[in-house]
Amino acid sequence: MKITIQKNSMNILFDLDGTLTDSFEGITKCIFHAMTQLGKPVPPPETLGRCIGPPLKKSFARLLDSQDDGLAEQALILYRERFASVGLFENRVYDHIPQVLGTLKGKGHNLYVATAKPEIYAKRIIRHFDLDKYFKHVYGSELDGTRTDKTTLIAHILDKESLSADESVMVGDREHDMVGAGNNGLPGLGVLWGYGTREALENSGAYACLDDPRELVDKISYI
Repeated sequence: MKITIQKNSMNILFDLDGTLTDSFEGITKCIFHAMTQLGKPVPPPETLGRCIGPPLKKSFARLLDSQDDGLAEQALILYRERFASVGLFENRVYDHIPQVLGTLKGKGHNLYVATAKPEIYAKRIIRHFDLDKYFKHVYGSELDGTRTDKTTLIAHILDKESLSADESVMVGDREHDMVGAGNNGLPGLGVLWGYGTREALENSGAYACLDDPRELVDKISYI
């Protein structure tokens, strides 16, 4: 995707887990809770990073090594029991993120959250960490699984906010973010401080990969 026109204002869609906040502790502890409640073995915590970002029900199906949709759904319910009260706050904002968001907003860019996490939880997390002042709106999935797919979610945001794809960009740490962006005609900026790899991001069509949140300010100016 060749992009050469510098724009004064962009619509910037941010993933949440692995992009704005490091949610490893909360997510992995809630996965452990769900799996142990079901009497199932839990992989070592250090291997659970791959569950951060993708739709969680699919991750449970893989962890359970089962095609039983009801079992994966039960695991998701148990996960949410702990996450809704404790797990969502076992989380931290990545270094420099608040300053970068403030700078981008100050330059006239419109900021949105675009996460596969249920919107009801995403809004609580963004408020808890005092990030809501930077965003025009927080978008996520529904508890029934609607819009967990990033292609569908981004399309929903573009339609709901009447945004032009050529004036918008997706920022995220996973290949799902890059694929969703590309399927909607947006460039995707891959971030390397989260849970994806440069190889996966580039293979999924990332316009560029960034090592530090502070690189966003300059990179956004030339998309």
